[in-house]
Amino acid sequence: MKRLFDIMFSCIAVGIFMLPSLITILFLTCKEKHSILFKQERIGKNKKPFMILKFRTMTDGVPTPTGKFLRKTGLDEVPQFINVLRGELSIVGPRALTQFDIDRLGWNDNHHAIRWECKPGITGPAQLYGGQHRKTSWFWDKRYIKTTNLITDFVIVALSFMMNIFGKTKVRRIIFQQKNLR
Repeated sequence: MKRLFDIMFSCIAVGIFMLPSLITILFLTCKEKHSILFKQERIGKNKKPFMILKFRTMTDGVPTPTGKFLRKTGLDEVPQFINVLRGELSIVGPRALTQFDIDRLGWNDNHHAIRWECKPGITGPAQLYGGQHRKTSWFWDKRYIKTTNLITDFVIVALSFMMNIFGKTKVRRIIFQQKNLR
């Protein structure tokens, strides 16, 4: 059922984000004159590596003018719907990490093994509550994996979509009812 949700939602998202993606491609091609896509190896289900796709937002470690906007709205992640259609990602799940991040966080042990039993997602609870400590991210990842269902996925997708429209900071302020969040 989750795979069907992923395919259906990805097809809808591709339709919704087609125009913004075409505009992004034009800006990246004509104005910033660098490659359109950023590809990076990430670790997926059962620790199988795959190449994640995003719109390129940085050159030489510095965000580009278009990249700043894409990152703020989350539109840089639209190409990941291709990863979902390929079966490498899910719409909702733990964040897809690099091997470097897994080693840095110390998540290579048996205690964290449950994280690799499901596909990583474009979005998830840890991303909604972003910018927090690794223990908080692990708490949300583990909780999601143990209690995943389509209703939870739908709520997470709706909140993530609101972040795309209104910006991450505004939606996080509403979720947490605090004004000092970034």
